[in-house]
Amino acid sequence: MAALVRAVSCRTGITQWIAVCSGLLQTAVVQGQCRRMLHGIFQHLSAKDSLQTEEKVGPFTRIIEAMGFTGPLKYSRWKIKVAALRMYTCCVEKTDYEEFFNRCQMPDTLNSWFLVAQLHVWMCLVRMKQEGRAGKYMCRYIVHCMWEDVQQRGKVMGINSVVLKEDLRRMVENFYAALFGYDEGILSDDHVLAAALWRNLFNRNCEDPRHLELLVEYVRKQVQHLDALSGEDLLLTGEVSWRPLVENNARSILKPLSPVYNDEGL
Repeated sequence: MAALVRAVSCRTGITQWIAVCSGLLQTAVVQGQCRRMLHGIFQHLSAKDSLQTEEKVGPFTRIIEAMGFTGPLKYSRWKIKVAALRMYTCCVEKTDYEEFFNRCQMPDTLNSWFLVAQLHVWMCLVRMKQEGRAGKYMCRYIVHCMWEDVQQRGKVMGINSVVLKEDLRRMVENFYAALFGYDEGILSDDHVLAAALWRNLFNRNCEDPRHLELLVEYVRKQVQHLDALSGEDLLLTGEVSWRPLVENNARSILKPLSPVYNDEGL
């Protein structure tokens, strides 16, 4: 499975992903029950505004956004979509899945890959929701890219279409629940976060508390690391890096390198 993940990552380059982004959410899986659940996810991405300073917009923008359209953003939508694609790519290509599977004793399956990827996507969503309306718009396309990727990987693995549809439905449900569980955990103490990881990442199947301790430490340091990144750079490039799962001085914060981008945000 891990080898297949690497093969698919190499096979599907950034150009291919940009092409598929134009057809996001047009599959039968998402158009049906999954689409309704994704609508709930997008509503969640806009929740908890009371914890942040609401971006000031004019009455016209509020009207068109109330109608379901997106008002003017800080950067062009195309730049944000490309940055969202890159950020999702960083979640799946810069994560050592084999180390997660080995250290946490997780089965080497598509579902395990999804659970680890889902955790990293959630941490990116937490960071980007701090960047106002443009960040929330970017969050929506990160999630779109994730479901498109999951479906493509399932097809490459030769999973039956009926089975894949059922798996996707279950993954959407799990993702929807995990968002709330992880949010509660990151805002609470380590016990609450450990419980969320036990339910969502380990599927309530973790007998060694050291595994939970390791993942709690990992999430805390990654969220702190992402908070240190420039919001403007993230909106323009989407480039993120991840700290190792295991390191000697996990409480230290390494100063991230600023990404380089041109005038087009590419």
